[in-house]
Amino acid sequence: MIQLSDAAKHFGGRTLFIHADLRLGDDDRVGLVGPNGSGKTTLLRILAGEEPLDDGKLIQNRSQTIGYLPQQGLSFSGRSLLEECQSVFAGLLALEAELRELEARIAANAAGPQPQGEAKARADAEAERYARLQHEFAVRDGYALDARIATVLNGLGFAADDAARRCEEFSGGWQMRIALAKLLLAAPDVLLLDEPTNHLDLEARNWLEEFLGHYPHACILVSHDRYFLDAIVTRIWALGRGKLTSWTGNYTAFRRQKQQREEQLLAAWKQQQQRRQQLEVFINRFRYTASKAAQVQSRIKELERMPELELPELEQHLHFKFPQPPACGRTVLELAGVAKSYGPRQIFRSLDLRLERGDRVAVIGPNGAGKTTLIRLLAGELAFERGERRVGHEVKLDSFAQDQYKALNPQRRLLDDLTDCAPALPASELRGLLGCFLFRGDDVFKSIGVLSGGERNRYALLRLLLYPANCLLLDEPTNHLDLDAKEVLLDALKQYTGTLVFVSHDRYFLDALATKVWEVGGGGVGVYLGNYEDYRYRKAHAGEQAAGLEKAISSKLAGNGAVAPGGNAEIAGGGAGKNGHGQRPKPKRMNPQKRQKLEAELTQVERELAEVEAALAELEAAMGREDTYRDGVRTQQVMARYEQQSARREQLATARDAARAALAPAEA
Repeated sequence: MIQLSDAAKHFGGRTLFIHADLRLGDDDRVGLVGPNGSGKTTLLRILAGEEPLDDGKLIQNRSQTIGYLPQQGLSFSGRSLLEECQSVFAGLLALEAELRELEARIAANAAGPQPQGEAKARADAEAERYARLQHEFAVRDGYALDARIATVLNGLGFAADDAARRCEEFSGGWQMRIALAKLLLAAPDVLLLDEPTNHLDLEARNWLEEFLGHYPHACILVSHDRYFLDAIVTRIWALGRGKLTSWTGNYTAFRRQKQQREEQLLAAWKQQQQRRQQLEVFINRFRYTASKAAQVQSRIKELERMPELELPELEQHLHFKFPQPPACGRTVLELAGVAKSYGPRQIFRSLDLRLERGDRVAVIGPNGAGKTTLIRLLAGELAFERGERRVGHEVKLDSFAQDQYKALNPQRRLLDDLTDCAPALPASELRGLLGCFLFRGDDVFKSIGVLSGGERNRYALLRLLLYPANCLLLDEPTNHLDLDAKEVLLDALKQYTGTLVFVSHDRYFLDALATKVWEVGGGGVGVYLGNYEDYRYRKAHAGEQAAGLEKAISSKLAGNGAVAPGGNAEIAGGGAGKNGHGQRPKPKRMNPQKRQKLEAELTQVERELAEVEAALAELEAAMGREDTYRDGVRTQQVMARYEQQSARREQLATARDAARAALAPAEA
């Protein structure tokens, strides 16, 4: 249990929070949210005992253990990865060593003559201590120690052979994973995590989410991953504008409650102002009328008793419509038979990909799989060993790299540079945009050269979106953005009508934006329709879907020799033309009339699928509009239509895959 009582903290002449009264229960899961610079890290350091309060009290149980993971700055050396993780269990390992020593003594006693007198008493005492220690070792789960370490390391993305590697061989991001692994293995009574997902890929985030969902003790975490917060936390601590407030529910519930509360406060303030105006008008009108003297006095007293309500500070939501890009051809980009290697390491063997107009593609895969390489190949920034890259008609490409800031002029001030980029926009609107991307107040007059790498990348992303090309290639655009800034970026990209390919580890961002997923790995790219949740569902049910697809193909195309694919993804590169077992199907000649009929069916299915995708895009846009979610009936109608169209999309995608699979042997 941790409790803040009338707590206050000031930093650099600014009040982070004051009069804070909060309590953390033994099994609470709290999400600490607030704008960048609001003091979230400072509050975690206070709770961890690394920084004092300026006023008030911090009350803690003396016996409880607290584990704190900072955002960066931790490194390990001098031991192997396994030894570093085992150091968490020093007491348990000492207990195991004593057990081994006692086992050796007991075995030696059993092998020799039976001890007598003092020797027998000593042997009995050792046997009794061995039994007691063995019980304690079992209760503390010592026999599963190696399995626990392996589970955590594997979940955080370490390979099996990494256990023997020296810690100093790992890079900064992996050093933070080691720190996180040690903290999770230690299982403190209070877990304080400052941006634990910063250095994790999607699979590691999914594992950590499940781990924390079953964590038996209290946890406070700072994260800019909305999906992560929604899945884990049961309470939100909101820090900002000098206040620290507590809300029940996850992040989505917090946003809804906060909006409702602001609306209620605003309505109460308006009602009070209206009543105050009525009273003042009556008093001023009849102040000197004798027949109204009693009523005037009554209203004066009512005015004096009326509590003073302050106009609530409402969140300012910027509504800005980015200019739409020019039209282009249906096919935007194609990679045909592209191979790319870095020395002996082959990233892509024979990559075949097609990007069509209006696609919003999420590129996912483990760290090091080749996501950035794929973005650079599409952008034409990277040479390849063989294959061909084709750009469609009137396609204008623009890309955003993780080191995009290198292309900026370090001498220019932010506001001046942005004004030159968009001279038609007023300065107030440009300052609002800069504020949404975390450049507030006097920050807009800073030179680009004095900004950190993350700040310059944020600014480069804003410049890119002011006048976007008709095909955007974005590598980790959500890095260095807080939750509010991500919402602004997400809204902007939802309005964008061009073609989009992006790399992101933010699952809320992936789910809200993607209409297709490219999974990078194994020398190729797997193509999946739908967003990230659709992708995860298909991966989880790949065996069931493959069996159902094979049955559908067999019943529809009986006798034509078609072979069902091994999964529901189209594999681009390294596996084209193979079934689920990696074996090429034997092509058989198809009846020409049947083939012609099947090609016509495929054309019709693809046309319907394009119409459904367009309808889904319109429904997604409708769900993002304010007039929709304020009308409960309309919201239900839109959601129902969206579910119907999503189900129809699944049916059409299955039919399309079946037809393609049937035609493939005939074309071989």
